[in-house]
Amino acid sequence: MTSVTAGTLLILFLPFLLSLAGKAGTPKVLCLVTSILALLLSVEPYRAVLPWIAGMAIAVVSVRERIRQRRATSFRGSAQG
Repeated sequence: MTSVTAGTLLILFLPFLLSLAGKAGTPKVLCLVTSILALLLSVEPYRAVLPWIAGMAIAVVSVRERIRQRRATSFRGSAQG
């Protein structure tokens, strides 16, 4: 496997890898599906862009929601203590 192929796979599966930092399971499955779809459509140039962007949007919202929940929990904990 060449470095170009490994780099391409890393970029195509970046939404899935980012969604692993989220808390819920549904965004992980959706990002895996969009990453596989992007991989299948990447045979022709620029065909994988739309599923990749959709996967990144789902992953970013999932991670942002987890960060927001952690901040709310830490603020409640510091107010009690």
